Amino acid sequence: MTNKTWRVGVAGLGTVGGGLLQFLADRPDFAPAGDSAVVTAVSARSKSRPRTIDISGLTWFDDPVALAGSPDIDLFVELVGGSDGPAKAAVETALKAGKPVVTANKALIAEHGAELAALAEAQGVPLLFEAAVMGGVPAVKMMREAMVGDDIDSVAGILNGTCNFILSEMEKTGRSFADVLREAQALGYAEADPTMDVGGFDAGHKITILAALAFGCAPNFAAAEIEGIEAVELLDIKL
Repeated sequence: MTNKTWRVGVAGLGTVGGGLLQFLADRPDFAPAGDSAVVTAVSARSKSRPRTIDISGLTWFDDPVALAGSPDIDLFVELVGGSDGPAKAAVETALKAGKPVVTANKALIAEHGAELAALAEAQGVPLLFEAAVMGGVPAVKMMREAMVGDDIDSVAGILNGTCNFILSEMEKTGRSFADVLREAQALGYAEADPTMDVGGFDAGHKITILAALAFGCAPNFAAAEIEGIEAVELLDIKL
């Protein structure tokens, strides 16, 4: 069997995308069965933005959807983010073109995972989303494979690092939510707009995916009850 060099297109060059490019540049032969993977094309919001990795030798696409449908890539990696818009359109385009898709987009999978999985199955290509939830564990692979024969009663866990840091610091230091949030932002643990984290949406997307895997049902983020930590006070923690 002839080994294959996978031509990879990456949409989204933030922290995760840049890290992926560096990893594949350092280890192009990491793919199984003797195959190799080489990033050949990329797309992001800004071509001129300073980056830690050189992209001058890669084909640039202003539109991630055009990248996803390009005949010059074999595999599409979606790291744009967001449940709809360009991210969803690009993934759909890649799947319809018969390309395997890898995504770290938890919102996309939690809100549209069922329809995208059906499209991937119809096209006979994989839709992989290990990095969407606790990629370092790895939780998705564990639940899809190692625990497939287990009877799972419930799923719970610490799923958001920002919330975990804030609540832990409030408990340890007796400081207010607002004060610890400012520290988390200064340390880079929280975004300038922390709504997705402290509002519970990030954890909600993750638990939706884990619950779907645990109980063999379609992800249904709309049915999730989301409650953030913005209103948590020191008295709540002490009680």
